[in-house]
Amino acid sequence: MEFAGRRWSVGPGVFVPRRRTELMVRTAGELSGEVLVDLCCGCGAVGGSVLLGLPDGVRAGAELHAADVEPAAVEHARHNLAPLGGAAYEGDLFDALPAALRGRIDVLTCNAPYVPTGAIGTMPPEAREHEPAVALDGGGDGLDVLRRVVAAASAWLAPGGSLLFEIGGGQVDAARALVTEHRMMPRVVTDDDPDDDDATGGTVVVATR
Repeated sequence: MEFAGRRWSVGPGVFVPRRRTELMVRTAGELSGEVLVDLCCGCGAVGGSVLLGLPDGVRAGAELHAADVEPAAVEHARHNLAPLGGAAYEGDLFDALPAALRGRIDVLTCNAPYVPTGAIGTMPPEAREHEPAVALDGGGDGLDVLRRVVAAASAWLAPGGSLLFEIGGGQVDAARALVTEHRMMPRVVTDDDPDDDDATGGTVVVATR
């Protein structure tokens, strides 16, 4: 699979990041910091791409950690990230991470499921029939997993660190409110210009501690 200009190993039961998620990678690349974490990492392509986009001098001292609840995804993430010096862990969100990362994360990307349960049936067959439901189903309004991530993020972020997550266009107001409720500053980044050949139609929320 190709993502952000690089080939990544994937397999059955592993979520495949969409091209629109490259917006998260580009946005993360504009932030500073050397401790990177990729939650709901799937095959690890998002975190790996962020790391590869760092300036050479910064990349040499950077840490990359990734986590996913799906064993198959973690297997591919380990295969993809080990050559980059990254580590992947199996477990539920922050529970999977080493405790030593608490309060140290500069850039936290999270491609959590955000499709409302009732909309799963409208997704393309290649997604709903071949990708794990846990990577697609975000609950009633699509934000169930993200509520858990945002609620815990401040304890794991370094001062000035940022959480980035993808949402649908109709979830912007709810996502802003969620981030503000947990005392972080929200910023919404979109890439949906119909006149831009490189536009991906993505919407990313940046929540800064």
